[in-house]
Amino acid sequence: MPEAHPVTFAVIGKPLPKVDAGAKVTGQAVYADDVVLPRTLHCRILRSPHPHARILSIDASAARRISGVQAVITGADLPIKFGILPVTQDERALEHEKVRYVGDPIAAVAATDEETAAAACDAIKVDYEVLQPVMSIEDALEPSKDERIQDYGGPNNIHKLVALEFGDVDGGFARADHIREDVFFFQGNTHLPMEQHSAIASFVDGKVTLWSSTQVVHYVHRALAKVLELPMSRIRVIGAAHGGGFGGKTDPFAHEIIVCKLAMLTGRPVKCTLTREEVFYAHRGRHPVLMWVRTGATRDGKITAMHFRSALDGGAYGSYGVASTFYTGVLQPVTYDLPAYRFEGCRVFTNKPPCGPKRGHGTPQPRFALELHLDKLAHDLKLDPVDLKRLNFVKPMTRTVNWLRVTSCGLEECTERVLAASGYKKRKREKGHGMGFAISSYLSGAGTAIYWNDMPHSEVQIKVDRGGITAYCGAMDIGQGSDSVLATIVAEELGLQPKDIRLVTADTDTTPIDLGSYSSRVTFMAGNAALEAARKMRAMLIEAVSAKTGIEPSEVEVGAGRIGDTTFEEASVLAEAKFGTLVSAGSYTPPKIAGPYKGSGVGPSPAYSYSACVVDLDADARTGLVRVNKVWIAHDVGRAINSLLVEGQVEGSVYMGLGEALMEEQEFRKGLHKWPSMLEYKSPTFLDMPELETFIVETIDPEGPYGAKEAGQGPLLPVIPAVNAAVFDALGVWIDETPVTPEKIVEALRRKEKGEPARVGPTKFPQIPYPPLIKVEPPPKELSASAASI
Repeated sequence: MPEAHPVTFAVIGKPLPKVDAGAKVTGQAVYADDVVLPRTLHCRILRSPHPHARILSIDASAARRISGVQAVITGADLPIKFGILPVTQDERALEHEKVRYVGDPIAAVAATDEETAAAACDAIKVDYEVLQPVMSIEDALEPSKDERIQDYGGPNNIHKLVALEFGDVDGGFARADHIREDVFFFQGNTHLPMEQHSAIASFVDGKVTLWSSTQVVHYVHRALAKVLELPMSRIRVIGAAHGGGFGGKTDPFAHEIIVCKLAMLTGRPVKCTLTREEVFYAHRGRHPVLMWVRTGATRDGKITAMHFRSALDGGAYGSYGVASTFYTGVLQPVTYDLPAYRFEGCRVFTNKPPCGPKRGHGTPQPRFALELHLDKLAHDLKLDPVDLKRLNFVKPMTRTVNWLRVTSCGLEECTERVLAASGYKKRKREKGHGMGFAISSYLSGAGTAIYWNDMPHSEVQIKVDRGGITAYCGAMDIGQGSDSVLATIVAEELGLQPKDIRLVTADTDTTPIDLGSYSSRVTFMAGNAALEAARKMRAMLIEAVSAKTGIEPSEVEVGAGRIGDTTFEEASVLAEAKFGTLVSAGSYTPPKIAGPYKGSGVGPSPAYSYSACVVDLDADARTGLVRVNKVWIAHDVGRAINSLLVEGQVEGSVYMGLGEALMEEQEFRKGLHKWPSMLEYKSPTFLDMPELETFIVETIDPEGPYGAKEAGQGPLLPVIPAVNAAVFDALGVWIDETPVTPEKIVEALRRKEKGEPARVGPTKFPQIPYPPLIKVEPPPKELSASAASI
C-alpha cells in the first residue's frame, strides 16, 4: 500500500519495546496451561507403542471403573477425519482402525487429576496386529511388505508427485559450457518451542470454547466444526499467550479436538498439556529431504538451465505435505535468474511422526542444496562462488521463469553489506579457518489461502470512544511481535504511541478473520489491513476537527497525541458527536498473481524478502570440532516497522539455523525416536551463540505497509549452507548433508587422505516414477505497470 503522507515517522522504524513485554517478563501473561476454570478435569492420551499396526480391539472397561475417571473416549467417538489442507483430510483425533507411528493417539481419558488419567490410560487394553514399518524414503518407494501406510496416493507409499518444466531446459543444457550434478541430504528436525502444546475446553449453554496454544485459530475453528459436527457459530477458539511455535502449531491437533469432545461429554472443563516427549510425536517439523541438482552454465558462470529433484520423507500423514513438496522447488528462481528450469518433486509416507512446516517451510532444504551446488559449480569453472552467484541474481520488478513476481529486491545490497563488513574477499587462507557465503529469499505471506476463496486474508477493526482506542484482529502473536506491529501501525496513523492502543486478538468470537501466523504473512497482510482501518479512522477524526475549527482537512496535522490543535480525546468526542459510533474496518487480499498452470498456487507472494550471510568458523582437522566465531547477516525487510523487533527476528533465525547446521536431527531406530527429550536432542544454548552482526536493508516495497516485508523466517535460510561452505573453506572437504558433525568431518578428511572424493553425503538419487512433465511457457520478464493485478 503506497504511503499517503510524508515519510517522516513518529513511531515506525523506532526500536520500541514489545507492547506485551511487561506481561511476558513479569509472569502475568496467561498461557493455555495457566488457564484454570472451576471443576477442570485433566486429560491424558493413550498412544501407540508401534510404528505400524492394525487395531484389532480396544477394551476400556477397566479404565472406566477407576475412581476419579469421568470419561473415556476412543476413535469410535470421533470418527470424522480432518487435516489442514482440503486435499489431505487423513487424520483422526483418535485412531481405532490403524496406527501409523509411535505416538499415534488411540484413546483419551478425562479424570479429576493427571495421575488418575495416566493410570486409566495404562488400564486400557489394545490388541494389535503389528505390521512391517516403512522408515525411509527408499523403503517407501518399494512395494509394501504388508500394506500401504495410507489408502490414497501411490504407487507404493508415495503421497505426492510433481513434474514441471519452464522454458527450454534441454536447449539450455545444450548451450552450457559446463554441466554439474550433485546429491544432497537435509536431515529432519523439530521446532523445540519452549512451551509445550496445551489446550483447555469448556462446554456451556451448548457452546464449546477452546483456549489453545495455536498459531491458527481460524483453521482450528474450521476443523472443530467439521469433526464435532457443530456449526462454527457454536464454537469459540481463543489463542492464549504463546510460548513459541516456529510452525509447529499451525495444524489442528488431536488434543484440541479431544478436550472439546470430553468437555461436551462431561459438562466440565477439560485440559490437556502435552509432555515434552509427546511434543516430539506431535512434530510437524522439518522434512528430511534428499535432493539432486543439475545445472548448466557458460564459462563466465551464467546459468543456462537447472534441473532440480527432491524426495521428501513426510511421516505418516499429509499435514502441509502437498505444499511442502512444491516449496522444495518453486523458490529457486526467486533468487537466481534461471532462463530454463525443471522441477520434479516427490513426497512419501513413512511410519514416523508427520512432518509439516518449520520456520522457512520447505525452503531451507533446497536452499542448502542450491547454495552448495553453485559453490561447487564455481570451483569447477575456477570462479569465485560469490561472483558466480552475483552474476545470476534476480532483479527488482521482474517475473521469474515460473511466473513468480519479484517487486522489491535487496539482494545486491545485502550481499555488499556482509561482504564489506566481514572482509570475506580479503580473508586469510589458513588451514582450519574458513568463511562461507550464502543468500536466500522467502515469502511475505502465501499469496493463496489454504482453502480457495475470494475473501480477504486479513481483517482489522478499530473502535474509538471515550475509553480510548481498541484494534481487533484475528492474528496470533506467537512471540514474533505481531501485536506490536499492529499497534505501531495504528499508532502512527493516529498520532499516538503503540502503548496507547488496546489490542484484542486471536478470538473467533470477538475479532475479524485472520488466517493465522504462518508463512511470515502477518506484517504484510494484517499490517496492510490495519493501515487501511487506521487511515479511515484518521480521516473521520480530521474531518470532525476541521468542521469544528474551520481548518482545511489537508492542513490538520496529526501527531504527539493531537489532531490539529485538539487533543486526541477531544477529537474523538467531536467525531463521535458528528458520526455516531466510531468504528472503521480494513482488510487485505493479495493480488492474484498465480501462474497459468496447475500447482501455481504454491509460491506466489505479494513480496519476497532477501538475505545474505557470511559465517566465520574454525574447524579442527584432528577432532572435527567446529567453533563458529562470527556471523554477518543482512536482511531486506522492505522497511522495519520496529527495528529492534526485526533484529530480534533475524538473530533468532541465525540461532535456529546454526542448530540445524551443526547438531539437530530427528533420528529413528527400530521405529522409535532416538531422543524425544530436550536432554538428548541437541540444540544450541546461549553459550554456543557466536558474535553476530545484523544489517537491516530497506528497499521500501511498493505494496507492503509503509514498504515493509517479512523478517521472521527468511534470515534462517542462508546460515546453514554458509556453515558448510565455511567448513570446506577451512579443511577442503564437503559435508553434503546436515547436520555437520565432528564424525562426518573426520570421515571426509580420511577419504581425502586416501584419494577418495573429499566429501560425506548421499551418493545417488533413487528412481522415482515422476509423472509426465507439465511444460509451461515462461512469462514476459519485465513487470508491466499493472503487474499487481496480473
